Amino acid sequence: MILTDTHTHLYADEFNADRDEMMQRAFSKGVTRFFVPAIDSSCTQAMYELENNYPNQVHLMMGLHPCYVKENYVEELRHVENELAQRKFAAVGEIGIDLYWDKSTLEIQKKAFKHQIQLAKKYLLPIVIHCRDSFDEIFDVLESEKDKHLRGIFHCFTGDYNQAQRAISYQMKLGIGGVSTFKKGQIDGFLNQIDLKHLVLETDSPYLAPVPYRGKRNESSYLEIIAHKLGQLYQLPVEEIARITTENSIEVFGI
Repeated sequence: MILTDTHTHLYADEFNADRDEMMQRAFSKGVTRFFVPAIDSSCTQAMYELENNYPNQVHLMMGLHPCYVKENYVEELRHVENELAQRKFAAVGEIGIDLYWDKSTLEIQKKAFKHQIQLAKKYLLPIVIHCRDSFDEIFDVLESEKDKHLRGIFHCFTGDYNQAQRAISYQMKLGIGGVSTFKKGQIDGFLNQIDLKHLVLETDSPYLAPVPYRGKRNESSYLEIIAHKLGQLYQLPVEEIARITTENSIEVFGI
């Protein structure tokens, strides 16, 4: 069984004390493919070190997270451009709009999002979208950029059925993680109405740990719990969930 964690911050400080042990726990659960999003330029070196230590398992993205779109965002976008020009990445991400923490930066968040979508198209890469309290704003940008090259993943999808269908219409997979195990997560109420071909698995570790670890540090080995949850919702063996969602991840990333 091969499980693919399409979104995990393996370089996060939370793993500094036991990163290798954490990776071994993931391997023991069948998690052998890890796609790692960028936040801003401060994490780039740590990402490269991680890739160097696990060259066959870890695949890097490059991008500027919307929560880090600040006064220096033009400089940060230049860093993204420079890195994309120098080497191959799996995706441009994580990018998008976040209106939970700071609504005052909406306009520059939209500019950064749009610019990075255009970079993804230039390099024929998928995008990985961070969307929090911002579905309408995200969809507006996607509509303006819609073409045959626009594709990717709605990371940590927490919308409703109609928003899921609209996301899929832009050639996006839905990233399903720990929220699917929450009592008030809501997506488990309609998820099995979505064809499995549109879903990928993720942890977003060290954040958003699934039940029964909710509120604690998340890690990629817990992806198995999310796979079992989908198995229950779709009434399929976990091995089949792993196979289909891994195939979906290969379709997105080409890796």
